[in-house]
Amino acid sequence: MKRSIYASIPLMFWGIASSAQAADFDDFARVVSASPQVEQVNQPRQECRTEYVQQAQRPQQRGVGGSIIGGLAGGLLGNQVGGGNGRTAATAVGAITGAIVGDRIENNNNGQVVTEQPVRQCHTVDHWESRTVGYNVVYEYRGHTYSSVMPYEPGDRLKLRVSLTPY
Repeated sequence: MKRSIYASIPLMFWGIASSAQAADFDDFARVVSASPQVEQVNQPRQECRTEYVQQAQRPQQRGVGGSIIGGLAGGLLGNQVGGGNGRTAATAVGAITGAIVGDRIENNNNGQVVTEQPVRQCHTVDHWESRTVGYNVVYEYRGHTYSSVMPYEPGDRLKLRVSLTPY
């Protein structure tokens, strides 16, 4: 019988030593407050718009038909006015004036063609956003108040992993 008592003593020490190790368990704490932690972040972006700019362009070739027809019509009208040398002068002035007017009509005011060209205008603007990066959580556990920053809002209760270790 004495042998069995001596054999069980090491087992008792082993049981006491193993119970002195850390004990981990889950428990819940009451959340007192959870304040969002916010930071301002700039997300620049481009804003663009299209404007139409007028550009005057000369045609590659000017027409001469308007000058010819205008000169003939002006000469005929001038020939109807006056007599003698006055008639000759009126015919010449009518032909010149008719040629100029005919050229302007055919070639659209000195031959300029006005077109509108689209021009895209862009510039970068700041776009600030508020982002929640975490929550400063204040909680109460067994009469003590603690705080921690968490990535989510925990609600009314906070699940804790409690770890007890001897000194």
